[in-house]
Amino acid sequence: MPTLRLALCQVNPTVGDTVGNAELIRAWTRRAADAGAQLVAFPEMTLTGYPVEDLVFRRSFVAASQAAVRQLAADLAADGLGDLPVVVGYLDADGPPQVSGDAQPGRGARNAAALLHRGEVVATYFKHHLPNYGVFDEDRYFVPGDTLTVVRVGGVDVALTICEDLWQAGGPFAVARQAGVGLVVNINGSPYELNKDDVRLPLVRRRAAEAGAPIAYVNMVGGQDELVFEGDSMVVTPDGKLLTRAPQFVEHLLVHDVELAGAGPHAADTEDLADGMRVLRRTVEVVPAAPTGPAADGGLMAPVADEAEVWQALVLGLRDYVNKNRFPSVVLGLSGGIDSAVVAALAVDALGPRRVVGVSLPSQHSSEHSRTDAEDLAKRTGLDYRVEPIQPMVDTFLANISLSGVAVENLQARVRGVILMALSNQEGHLVLTTGNKSELAVGYSTLYGDSVGGFNPVKDVWKTLVWRLAKWRNADAARRGETPPIPENSIGKPPSAELSPGQLDSDSLPDYDVLDPILIGYVDGDLGRAGLVESGHDPAVVDRVLRLVDTAEYKRRQSAPGTKISMKAFGRDRRLPVTNRWREDG
Repeated sequence: MPTLRLALCQVNPTVGDTVGNAELIRAWTRRAADAGAQLVAFPEMTLTGYPVEDLVFRRSFVAASQAAVRQLAADLAADGLGDLPVVVGYLDADGPPQVSGDAQPGRGARNAAALLHRGEVVATYFKHHLPNYGVFDEDRYFVPGDTLTVVRVGGVDVALTICEDLWQAGGPFAVARQAGVGLVVNINGSPYELNKDDVRLPLVRRRAAEAGAPIAYVNMVGGQDELVFEGDSMVVTPDGKLLTRAPQFVEHLLVHDVELAGAGPHAADTEDLADGMRVLRRTVEVVPAAPTGPAADGGLMAPVADEAEVWQALVLGLRDYVNKNRFPSVVLGLSGGIDSAVVAALAVDALGPRRVVGVSLPSQHSSEHSRTDAEDLAKRTGLDYRVEPIQPMVDTFLANISLSGVAVENLQARVRGVILMALSNQEGHLVLTTGNKSELAVGYSTLYGDSVGGFNPVKDVWKTLVWRLAKWRNADAARRGETPPIPENSIGKPPSAELSPGQLDSDSLPDYDVLDPILIGYVDGDLGRAGLVESGHDPAVVDRVLRLVDTAEYKRRQSAPGTKISMKAFGRDRRLPVTNRWREDG
């Protein structure tokens, strides 16, 4: 049985940067070649970045992607890497966009993989299964492929597949078994969700058994707007053995020698198979010689605890949003509370303390411990700390307009927002807002006040998880002999917006230990009132919470983007009409 040295390049591309992404591919292909690779694979749409969304409808962008993949093939050959077969994801098209007036049935934009060799695109594959759920709208953008591409590489028949093809039984993997392939390469842009890695491995095992061949699964890493990709690339055999697995949330070159079944007597032509798919066969005549010496072993990266996994996802999502959008730094309000403390710690981990500005914005209702807790966090993390009292500005407003009650509370929040946005305009910082998912769910925020900002690192983090993350981050720092970044008082004290005397969150909301399970069932699980009551929640509390959630949709529609870490994030995942009279309680 032949052995192929596979190189899975878990890289971090940027949407729209075809030139930079091509340079990324060339650099990592060189690294793979230096490691003795005989077949290299990059993630889904690496050349364009992913997802490209409505850029698909710009014919100039499609043409640029098509030209870039041809140029990349030539550049790899010029780099002396022409003999090394390279699989790369890109945007292709064989017809006008589906939404255009000259659209053609069965033709249009394609989510594609190309195999590059000796300066040419020698084979292409079009994604067969197009996801149209959650954050995905691929049926809006792409036309599905109907052909399985099989390339003979080093005496092994290798099938090319893309992401969602893996998540559906049948289709390309079933046809791959009929085609007698020795390996399936699956390139991915699979966004992170908590515990998705626990689902992914069993899934890859099922598809490997279905194909009757090992699967080389490569996933991208990095942040793209609300999405973050964690990598977790791997190779799995048809009997379910995990041969090698890459770490999460970092770029990584996974190189592993895999023993594979040799190719059969099939000709390099097209043949019809069942399930409505054809098999298009191509042959790569020359590949790098098998390396001598010890076998390459990519190793097995052990999974980490949930809190560590989420923290890494949030750090990476924030870092890439800031860096890819070329913000020099970030600014946030430091209240001394748990949410702003966690966001500040995330920002320092993502960007370093010199690129983080924390501003204490005390009013007459701000407690002394809130001020000292904010200062304590600044000392622990080393961020740029400033104090801007808001009461004189609030008083000026109140001297010129008569306000009372909630209007005065919201005025304080809006003055804080004005200050943060002014610093953003003056100094170029990106404003980070700090409202957690529980608060967003029930509308516990002030529009153009504490909700102001360009990015929210904890937008998809329930309040109870915010506390868990803070405790984990401090414990992790202590374990490494470092100063815990988050003051214990910020973790232990009752949460409060401090917009009126003695105010606590529990004055207007159920305790978060009661609130979050209801919200998780309603928002993430799509349970109705009956299902929530049957789960054991108090009917009166359920009715109250659901009314809060339903009537706050207009606020969420205006909220800043933030990293998705759950199965159903507000925004891309959960889309409800603002004007909506349906209520679960009738």
